[in-house]
Amino acid sequence: MIKGYVLLGIFLLSFFSCKTKLEKTKPVEEKITESVYASGVLKSKNQYEVFSTVTGLVAEIVAHEGDTVKKGDAVIRLTNTTAKLNTANATIAASYASTAANSEKLNELRINIDLAKVKLDNDALLLQRQKNLWAQQIGTKNELEQRDLAYKSSVNAWQASQLRYTELQKQISFQEKQSQNNLQVSKTNTADYTIKSETDGIVYSILKEPGEMVNTQTAVALIGDAAIFILELQVDEYDIARIKPGQKVVITMDSYKDQVFEGVVTKIDPSMNERSKSFTIEASFIKQPAALYPKLTCESNIVIQTKEKALTIPASYLMNGDFVLMENKEKRKVITGLKDYQKVEILSGLTINDFILKPEQ
Repeated sequence: MIKGYVLLGIFLLSFFSCKTKLEKTKPVEEKITESVYASGVLKSKNQYEVFSTVTGLVAEIVAHEGDTVKKGDAVIRLTNTTAKLNTANATIAASYASTAANSEKLNELRINIDLAKVKLDNDALLLQRQKNLWAQQIGTKNELEQRDLAYKSSVNAWQASQLRYTELQKQISFQEKQSQNNLQVSKTNTADYTIKSETDGIVYSILKEPGEMVNTQTAVALIGDAAIFILELQVDEYDIARIKPGQKVVITMDSYKDQVFEGVVTKIDPSMNERSKSFTIEASFIKQPAALYPKLTCESNIVIQTKEKALTIPASYLMNGDFVLMENKEKRKVITGLKDYQKVEILSGLTINDFILKPEQ
């Protein structure tokens, strides 16, 4: 019986000893690539949300999802009864204020000028005759003065008629320009009730239905380039200093499982999102997948640097950042270099022949 207990004890000791035995490995020489993780979404080149500049009800959806549009093409039309009436009134006012519509008033003043000139010429002739008679001591001085006064009065009347004509011309010209401007403003306001595309592209989404209210604060459609897509990625502020335009990007997407695509960093937004503590960067595909859509999610690794031959160990074997556990249970300090999500480069402190133990988790 005692012998049985001894055997059981030896078995249990052996069992627990095996269970607590630590895994070990040796450094290996291999390629290592250090990268920064970034997640994000796809968006079409020149993609933008379409907003209305006026408030109104949707009268007609002109362009539908999937339609190709050119810059200036109508996308949505809003009800604009009031705007149409304002334009009609402005058209009437512009017509009434035009030079052609006021030609009779101008003709009347031209006739008055001509009559004033005839009277002026006649009074000038009578004054000269009276002067000649006075020089021959014929007539009275009072008659001469009366002729001179009549002449001066005719001069004033002729000049006044010219001034009235010039002033009427200025007034008509001002009113004509003002009414034309009002008409143009009214036409522009009417045009605002037709929401148009600002770029060539494809309609990816229509966000309103006929009869719905539209305001200036809510998007009504999503339009973007039909063929070219870019990646909008979020990078943690801790990593942003290492990101530069031109760096290679390795991309995966749920919509293309088990496929990896390559891209390149094209733009870094210098403004940090304070809420998420991240920066937005843009990248473009080197070879774009056949079918893409806005807002598809993606994950990527931005390649910081690559070393073809590096002495590496699994990252899980590193302790407290810069120590490893040797085979004899001794802790040794190492200097690390590049890191990826699985392994870390050892610059010094280990050789390819050293065995190290995996720390207990």
